[in-house]
Amino acid sequence: MTQSPLGRFYDDFAADYHLVYADWDASLARQGAALDALIRTRLGDRPAEVLDCACGIGTQAIGLAALGHHVTGTDLSPASVARATAEAAQRGLRLPTAAADMRGLPFTDGRFDVVVCADNALPHLLSAGDVRAALGEMRRVLRPGGLLLVSTRPYDELRRARPTSTPPQTTEYGGARSVVFQLWQWHEDGERYDLELFRLLRDTTGQWQVAVHRSTYWSLTRDQLSGFAVDAGLADPGWAQPAETGFFQPLLIARAP
Repeated sequence: MTQSPLGRFYDDFAADYHLVYADWDASLARQGAALDALIRTRLGDRPAEVLDCACGIGTQAIGLAALGHHVTGTDLSPASVARATAEAAQRGLRLPTAAADMRGLPFTDGRFDVVVCADNALPHLLSAGDVRAALGEMRRVLRPGGLLLVSTRPYDELRRARPTSTPPQTTEYGGARSVVFQLWQWHEDGERYDLELFRLLRDTTGQWQVAVHRSTYWSLTRDQLSGFAVDAGLADPGWAQPAETGFFQPLLIARAP
């Protein structure tokens, strides 16, 4: 099968994706704890069967598995899911993964208590049809009453401000220093934007090496994404902000009927 451009974007980035965090290990624990609290509050204080359908290198999936949940991870990027499984194993955790498109999940109906789609993954889909298809698949694999958790950037505010860059993030990891920042180019529709993610890595000679990764996002507002969730058959969509949840992005929370 031909690899998609988005899959290649994350394949190329998989080895260094942790560098977008100032401290990836701390982020695993912090994000896992925030999602765990939401799950246990809504579904009961027990381990849940969780699908992370945009697991990347495992940031949320590993955090949840460390807290006792039974987590399965999928992602478009084979290199990312391979790293997620390996990172989990290094921590004594089991994380089965598969390379899969969230618009066609390889699972039977009603298999999971929870589906997570975090870290602004859904806005990679650039059409209403694709967003509805992905949300419909998430609903399909949820058991009746199951919980959907989707996080995005705070796009209501970002669409008003239309920033053109992000502040540089400096990270010290394994003795190597890196700098990560993004440049954004907004489309004429005011909703979509092209992203260039720059990674500056200092090599063993002290020289800086530059890598650039490019992709496009749809800055879906809360009302837009809530509407698509209803279109996909999900119930009671609502939003929780970082100040409430401790999670680093706003979260759309909905239930399977």
